[in-house]
Amino acid sequence: MANKSVIVVGGGIVGCLTAMQLRKQGHTVTLVERNIVAAQTSGESSWAGAGIAFPLLPWFYQDVVNELALAGARAYPAVSAELFAETGIDPECTRSGMLIRPPFDRQQAIAWCHRFGLEVIQQGQDLLIPEVVQIRNPRLLQSLKAWLIKHGVTLREQTQLMPLQEGASSIKHWQTTSGEILSADVFVVTSGAWSFELLKQTALSLDIKPMRGQMLLYQMLPGLLPHILYRDGFYMLQRRDGHLLAGSSLEDVGFDTGVTDSMREEMLQKAEAMLPELKGQPIVKHWSGLRPGTPHNIPTIGRHPQIENLYLNTGHFRYGVTMAPECARRIAVLLA
Repeated sequence: MANKSVIVVGGGIVGCLTAMQLRKQGHTVTLVERNIVAAQTSGESSWAGAGIAFPLLPWFYQDVVNELALAGARAYPAVSAELFAETGIDPECTRSGMLIRPPFDRQQAIAWCHRFGLEVIQQGQDLLIPEVVQIRNPRLLQSLKAWLIKHGVTLREQTQLMPLQEGASSIKHWQTTSGEILSADVFVVTSGAWSFELLKQTALSLDIKPMRGQMLLYQMLPGLLPHILYRDGFYMLQRRDGHLLAGSSLEDVGFDTGVTDSMREEMLQKAEAMLPELKGQPIVKHWSGLRPGTPHNIPTIGRHPQIENLYLNTGHFRYGVTMAPECARRIAVLLA
């Protein structure tokens, strides 16, 4: 494809990395975001999640999920280094490794790691996968925003689009809720949990719904938790400055971005059981984000089934951050 004008709809990590890839291809790119890019806005999963660049218990997932996740995860050291060099904002891509505690199927886990070429170390009843990295997603978003501005991507923040209407085989314009008309040669929807609302009249088979995840934040001395720690659906990890995240819930409550005392207490008890040093420590923050829930965690990456110049990069569920570099690359290849 010759250089085109492209509108990317959605300014989370998936949208920003997609815009970055398309700009590198030489396209004129506009990023449209309903809130402020990189702002800690309630409901946005890109900043609300933990930034674990690895699927949790990946041996339970289909190969397509693991292939996307591992390719995305392996791209992060280079992506992070490039962003840091160009913007001075460090996304803090850190090779923490992930320590998995029982219950889990040990033989299945070891076989999966060997199959996908990952080192695995047995530590008593636990398993350590040393290659796993974490990314500090709020800083990743900040560095991505700075890169996009530096490279001439137009940001249209606090701009919300109307749902597309059915019937067209291609589109040249998309109307905002304020009545403004945005024009482009190509459109890419990367709106996470909100994608179905934009496309529900034109892609009835798009099976995406919001799934709420609540998180807790502690401030501890750096180095307390050297690895990402996972047990029975719950994880914890620590940033370089000592911030320690614990989560998360998985709740089907629509677009409700609230937090609940009952989930706070449940997560607190799990965190203290896994890391006794947290007992009596204050919770610095309790928040939630909405993931774009999909069956089997499989995203939609490709051309819209009816609209020839509309592409979808959405529905990544729990692994949007993990898959984002690879999914952005694939969209760029499709447009090329």
